[in-house]
Amino acid sequence: MILIVSGRADATAVRVADGLSRRNVPYFWFDAKDFPASAEITVRFSQSGAPRTTLRVGDEFLDFASVGVVWYRRPGLPEPHAEVTDARMRGGITEECLSFLEDLWQSLDCAWVPGPLATMRRAERKGFQLKTARALGLALPETVITNNPDELLNLYREHSGQLISKRVASRPLRGWDREVRYAEPVGARDIGYAAALRLCPVILQAYVPKSVELRVTVVGTSVFAAEIHSQETNRTRHDWRRYDLETTRHEPHQLPDAVAGQCVRLVEELGLCYGAIDLVLTPDGRYVFLEINPNGQYLWIEDLARLPITEAICDLLISRDAESS
Repeated sequence: MILIVSGRADATAVRVADGLSRRNVPYFWFDAKDFPASAEITVRFSQSGAPRTTLRVGDEFLDFASVGVVWYRRPGLPEPHAEVTDARMRGGITEECLSFLEDLWQSLDCAWVPGPLATMRRAERKGFQLKTARALGLALPETVITNNPDELLNLYREHSGQLISKRVASRPLRGWDREVRYAEPVGARDIGYAAALRLCPVILQAYVPKSVELRVTVVGTSVFAAEIHSQETNRTRHDWRRYDLETTRHEPHQLPDAVAGQCVRLVEELGLCYGAIDLVLTPDGRYVFLEINPNGQYLWIEDLARLPITEAICDLLISRDAESS
């Protein structure tokens, strides 16, 4: 059985579920938002035998012993019963349920896509990504992660002011849903406030000249690369995630075999079977690694660059389920 763990409104999970249905492959969908308000989970430990875990959502029932692979996509936050009205109590219940679910996910003996939860959390760490990518021979921008103002000033001088800054963490801060910080150039105003860097570390990278930016989606051993022509519009010049989709061209890209192989090995070295990698193709033809998102989005890339990523994910889920049976 394939278990999809994601929010009901997740368009990517909907497309994969539709792909599985077209192939007549059964799956079970669990949205953490249903728990505990409308879902019941029981983990039973006995004196002998393996633990038994069961899940009931309405009329649907799942015995986790039948699960061969979990696709951990975009799970919602647990939602307490409506009868709990005190805000502090609701927050406490949500945290308890999150802890319970994370314990549950890490105890399951099955295959995982993109990878086990603890492995995914480790793979999100930017410094660990850079170290692993460098060991595989991928080119990197000069990078400093620091809260030392002097390091910022020195790097700024060394690169004639051509620096990019970005957050250390990969995931959005809880409660900061409206606050998104993309990669930003370091300007003279930032240097004027350099002393404030001691309050919180940031990632500083030498700016990499861009011909195009590349989104490389690795699914198992399949590699799907797309060109994002971010330099054609000022809005996306420093970070294509500003999503100027109406004017930013997206096209398939043929990676050199050596670079494609490095991307596959990077995903494998991080303990994953899926990863969304950001590269830069420089004007002089170099491929430079920026970062990898272990559970990155791909739907817009599939649509705009016409790449069959969903079919590859269905293939991967089906094969991993069969291997676990």
